[in-house]
Amino acid sequence: MKLPESVLVVVHTSALDVLILERTDHPGYWQSITGSRDAIDEPLLTTCARELEEETGFTAAPQQFDDWKLSHRFEIYAHWRHRYAAGVTHNVEHVFGLCLPHRFEPRLDPREHLQFCWLNWRAAADACFSWTNVEAIQRLGRPRADRAI
Repeated sequence: MKLPESVLVVVHTSALDVLILERTDHPGYWQSITGSRDAIDEPLLTTCARELEEETGFTAAPQQFDDWKLSHRFEIYAHWRHRYAAGVTHNVEHVFGLCLPHRFEPRLDPREHLQFCWLNWRAAADACFSWTNVEAIQRLGRPRADRAI
């Protein structure tokens, strides 16, 4: 069973191009890197690094991720609740960023994602289905001092 605590990792370049992935289980649903902790004591930065590698094949050390000090509690979509223990209805998602010098070509797991694309931050935010993901990507468009990251 999945734990109801996860990370959202906005992978972007310094030019503010953002990597998004299309879900296999829901074609048309685009998102950043996401994933739940494997264990209650798994450090969130470790979760970020593990999920990035699992979903893209790209390796980054935990200390390379920026903690945006932002989290959201939201209701888990009904069609995904079977992944959690009985009675679990909400998830807490912690937002992180990973700024890279340039784009890379992800190696996707076809069981998780159909395709990827790199888009400028505005287009990437427009493409994402999750309001928390949209809000996180929109932070990239704010002046650095206003991003709170």
